[in-house]
Amino acid sequence: MNFKVMTSAPKTLGVTSAISTAEPKALDIKLSSDLEEVLREFDIFEPENELNERINVLQQLNSLAKQWIVDLSIQRFIPRQIAEQVGGKIFTFGSYRLGVHTRGADIDTLLVAPRHIDRADFFSTFYEILQGHTAVTDLRIDLLFARLALQSIPDNLTLGDVDLLKNLDYKCVKSLNGCRVTEDILNLVPKAENFRLALRAIKLWAKRRGCYSNVLGFLGGVSWAILMARVCQLYPKAAPATLVHKFFLVFDQWKWPTPVMLRHPEEIPSANLPYPVWDSRNNLSDRAHLMPILTPTFPQQNSTFNVSHSTKNIMAQEFKIGLQACEDVFSGKSDWNGLFEVSDFFHRYKHYIVIQATAANNKEHLEWIGLVESKIRILVGHLERCQHLASAHINPSSYPHVDKEQYPFTTQWLIGLDIAKQTDKSQPINLDLTDPIQRFVSVVYSTMTANTTTTVPETLQVEAHHVRRRQLSDFVSPVTLKQGRRRPKKTSVSLLDGSNNTTIGSSFNDSARSTNTSLTNTIPKDLPPTDRSEQRKRLSETQSTEPAKKPRPDHAQPSPPRQNNSCSTDSTYTSNSNNSEENEVRSARPIVDNQCFS
Repeated sequence: MNFKVMTSAPKTLGVTSAISTAEPKALDIKLSSDLEEVLREFDIFEPENELNERINVLQQLNSLAKQWIVDLSIQRFIPRQIAEQVGGKIFTFGSYRLGVHTRGADIDTLLVAPRHIDRADFFSTFYEILQGHTAVTDLRIDLLFARLALQSIPDNLTLGDVDLLKNLDYKCVKSLNGCRVTEDILNLVPKAENFRLALRAIKLWAKRRGCYSNVLGFLGGVSWAILMARVCQLYPKAAPATLVHKFFLVFDQWKWPTPVMLRHPEEIPSANLPYPVWDSRNNLSDRAHLMPILTPTFPQQNSTFNVSHSTKNIMAQEFKIGLQACEDVFSGKSDWNGLFEVSDFFHRYKHYIVIQATAANNKEHLEWIGLVESKIRILVGHLERCQHLASAHINPSSYPHVDKEQYPFTTQWLIGLDIAKQTDKSQPINLDLTDPIQRFVSVVYSTMTANTTTTVPETLQVEAHHVRRRQLSDFVSPVTLKQGRRRPKKTSVSLLDGSNNTTIGSSFNDSARSTNTSLTNTIPKDLPPTDRSEQRKRLSETQSTEPAKKPRPDHAQPSPPRQNNSCSTDSTYTSNSNNSEENEVRSARPIVDNQCFS
């Protein structure tokens, strides 16, 4: 690909002037070519034959929609001659319209119909037509619907005119905004070709690093596109490689919750329509948003309202890692492959929560996992409010069960638990996760009941398991667990006085995988010689006076399997010995309270 050098002064775009209008250097052009080669190695560019097939299917879909509108108009006593002129049109938006879609990606589409066609018709008769059309059923197409207050929809209709939003219900306005936002993003970048290549790199990076999912509290495709468009406005003449580098530089230093905007709200035509817009000055709910990234089209909205404290902190860390990787590329220490290394999620934490959604067949499974996934961010929010828990890191990727034959319709999500550092190291940490997980399960089942107006079938189950890092192989395939580079292990020190002790009180359905762990009596190597000798003396005295260990009580054994969706809680271990030194040693042992729930 040849990257053109801009020689004329670019038009000022964005809410501020450009940071730099410097021309790209020879190194920038070379690194941009290297970046494109690396992206092609990841096979994210769609071949021309597949792109042509996509275009053909969209043309068929457009013909189906027009014929459906004609037939429905005739059924409503509109003369055939007029019915054949009312029209209808399929618009595309999202990554496909931006020109950054990957192989096998969904096609985001919008069906725009005249005013006498309503939403109920779309979800009934047109859905039946699509089900019976074999050329469409094999493709992944997300289709939205919007009805305009027009008698007919001409083929040359564009959706940029804000007057088209008059007299529409808010659902139609939101459906139209997908296309309107995409068009505005392309119009607000100085060099669309460079924007596309840089955005492809950022999207691949976000997916590889586990930061790509709007529904789970990270950023979706529109949000990443707006961020990159803002960088293009700040560096209008920069080559794609430079844009990627500046992307991490800008947003590593961004002062959140300052919103990211592509243009001033005053510049966005509104036609005095009454639809709500994002405004933290007047709306209290908008002030709670952590990383506001505003759409450039009326009614402007925050595309990142799902971001939580945990996901924000994770993305902040990834921005720093990405910035260092880019600096290594520009300094010649590394190549672009270093930027796209897979996240070390499976090696980063000692404790994880595994969420499992199980169904009886494929149709139930697809519907069930969509509901469960949409509620996981509620669980993350509850976990963030747990004392002693620094963050809850949800992995956006879902995984099948390692035993696919026994669990063919099971999907799993993993949450890494980051235990907060102790302020008072003399006291053990007691972290009880029972209440957050019970609330999550309750919300999932209550939502399912509200949607179906019937009881939830017994074949639909959602479960959560607490596992340690070494137990992940019981749930996830070994190939998946090997992904990501291991970080250097931190030195773990366990003292007799109970410092660095962590007690996880968790509620999980797989009692066989819940374990009781005990700290070993070790002498820290980083103590001064005098303190080490004193510690060794205490340890020797304790071991010489400690009586024979008694068998563990019944409640320390694994909890029984879940029955009848009930939750059984085992009591905490209490020593019956009168020996104070024995009690001191046992108090240094973390206790795992095995509780089960559904």
